[in-house]
Amino acid sequence: MIRYHIIVQGRVQGVGFRYFVQYTASLLNITGTATNLDNGDVEIFAQGDNEHVDAFLARVKRGNGFSRVIECKVEELPSLEKEKSFRIV
Repeated sequence: MIRYHIIVQGRVQGVGFRYFVQYTASLLNITGTATNLDNGDVEIFAQGDNEHVDAFLARVKRGNGFSRVIECKVEELPSLEKEKSFRIV
């Protein structure tokens, strides 16, 4: 089990990016959150099996058809045992 804190920079607000992230997380059995930040970035906390989280991160870096991801800053965090779903906040 691995948990990442991800800051996604680029055109990621107002283009359905968080919903794309939530859908991708549901496909890969990832828990966590996605939040718009005031500076235009999106903050993601993602947790799951190493292989699934790596696949999730690769898809997030590509973005959806409407977003343009310029950079992803990734930091590993300790896992949270109580987290059971992925949600947009």
